[in-house]
Parts: sequence; structure tokens; C-alpha cells
Amino acid sequence: MGQRARGGRATTAGVLAATITAALLAGCTTGHRPVDDGRGAEHRPAPTPSATPDAGPVSPPDATRSATGPVLAVKIDNVGAARPQAGLDAADVVYAEPVEGGLSRLLAVYASELPEVVGPVRSARESDLELLRQFDRPVLAFSGAQRRLLPLIGRAPLRPAAPDDASGAYYRGAGRTAPHNLYVRPRLLLSAPPGAAALTTGFHYGTAPSGGRAESARTVRYPSARFTFAWSPDRKRWLVAMDGTPTRTADGERVAPATVVVQYVKVRASAYRDVLGSNTPYTETVGSGTAEVLRGGRAYDGFWARRAANGGTEFTTADGAPLNFAEGQVWVVYARAAG
Repeated sequence: MGQRARGGRATTAGVLAATITAALLAGCTTGHRPVDDGRGAEHRPAPTPSATPDAGPVSPPDATRSATGPVLAVKIDNVGAARPQAGLDAADVVYAEPVEGGLSRLLAVYASELPEVVGPVRSARESDLELLRQFDRPVLAFSGAQRRLLPLIGRAPLRPAAPDDASGAYYRGAGRTAPHNLYVRPRLLLSAPPGAAALTTGFHYGTAPSGGRAESARTVRYPSARFTFAWSPDRKRWLVAMDGTPTRTADGERVAPATVVVQYVKVRASAYRDVLGSNTPYTETVGSGTAEVLRGGRAYDGFWARRAANGGTEFTTADGAPLNFAEGQVWVVYARAAG
């Protein structure tokens, strides 16, 4: 199978606008430092001018509108207090990103199906905007962002769907404290999944390349987090563990992607700091570098290249041939490149 199509990108996305009740916003507002893991004060973006108050998912009439529509991207909490997460197994692509304090957050992209619930939802980062430019005006579900970042989000080619933008789409789950208890109902942001054609990632799917080496497990470490992927011959998938604990969804399903990519990228300081004064890292996803691709119980060394922000990322073998992925969920873990 070849590269998934880049054509037919949508020009509109159905998002809502209204003010969520005070109970919904508790722990995610600007008036005080939120209950947090000690990292990153969050602020709520203003409602987007194009949103429609108190309406369901909308798709304004547009003769040029794609038949597929936009993908949904959700920023997901990934500290111990946020686990198990909901809806993680339904994502087409899961990106693992470094954040303040050596921790990690996830950005899950949904195109093939929309689960009932996803979360806990957390705040956006500057590097998310570059990463998401490969999709056509994606809908971004996030809890908030640093105040100075909000204007950049407003100008980015995406549809912000924070709590203030999406009446009724978010709720606070029981049994957890804020900010680790905010969840989103995807079908109140999109009326239907757009389909695989909306995944303009540049990924190729098909037969595995020759060579590679047998790999039973692979661990990627951040300063304060780690990801382990163990090959399951029975399931023919990589079983995910985070910080030494098997990763399961809220309904008990083990998260098990078909392909895992360890992508070595430049991680630099951004212009933003958290409430403790720690710099927010910026993960550069435009450029080129080395990568490891795990599929079928084997590891393949290769290269990645993303030549422009509005283009996808291509993975190739040492001889320049496409490095095909296995059909199914893909995890991309961003690791700091040496040097």
C-alpha cells in the first residue's frame, strides 16, 4: 500500500462556542494557579469568532468542502495521576512529546474512528502548532495554554476547541482532582470521523523492508519519564508501558500499536517558561534526522525528512527506499538527537 492521500483536505471543521459552566472550568482558569503536577499554568482562550453558540457539530455549506473533513487532535495528560487514559487505543497516531521538568505529554490524532471519550485533556504547547500543520485545519482539543501562546494558537491554521469554544463537549470526571480530570466527547466536536485520507502524515504502509534486527523490547527515556514497547508475538503488536507500568485505557484495554517510531529531533528552548521558571522545550519536527522503526518484532534504522511545515514526514531506509509501516496504530516518540 502506498502513501495515504493528501488530497481532499477540509476547509471547515465543526466546533462550538459557549462558556462552560464554572464547575467545568474549575482548576483550568486564570484567576489562580491550578492544581497541577507543578508544571505549566494554563489560561483559557477566548471563543473563536467563527464558532456557533449552543449548537451541535456544524459543517457550514461550502461547495469546496472535502468529503473527508479534518482530523481531531487531542492533547492528553501523561503523568501518573492521569492514568489510565481514555480513548488512547482508538487513535490513528499518538505522538509522545517532551515537556517541562523532563515529563511527557501525548498528542493523539483521530481520523478512522471517534471514541466516546478522550482524556484527561491538558494544555497545548508551541511545538504542537508546527506538528499539526501537516493536517488541513485540524480540530485541536486542549484545556488551555500560556497566555502569550494563545494569540499564536488563534492565528494557526487549525480550529481551536478548548472548553470555552465547545459548549457541552467537556466534563470533569469523578474520582480525580483537577487538572487530571478533564475529558472531551469527540462526537461533540466532529459529526463523523474524516477517514484515513485525512491523515496527511507522509507515512507509507506496506511490506516490511528487508534486513532489520530482531527486537523484543525498546525503551525510550526522558529525564523524568520513559516509554517501553515490548513485542507480543501473539497479538503481533507492541505492548506499551509508561514509567514501568503497562499502559491500559480506562476500560482496561492494553494499548498496543502496530508500529513504533523513535524519531531523533532537535529539542531547543522555547520563549516560554512554566510557573516554576522551567523553560518549555520546543520539539522541531521540520527538518531531517535519523529514526528507528519497530514493526513485526524487528527494528529498522532509517532517516526522516519533513521539508516544510505543511508537508508530512517521510521515513526512508539507508538506500532511500520508503520505510513502510505496518497497518494499524502508530506511535511516534520524539527523542533528543545527539549533538
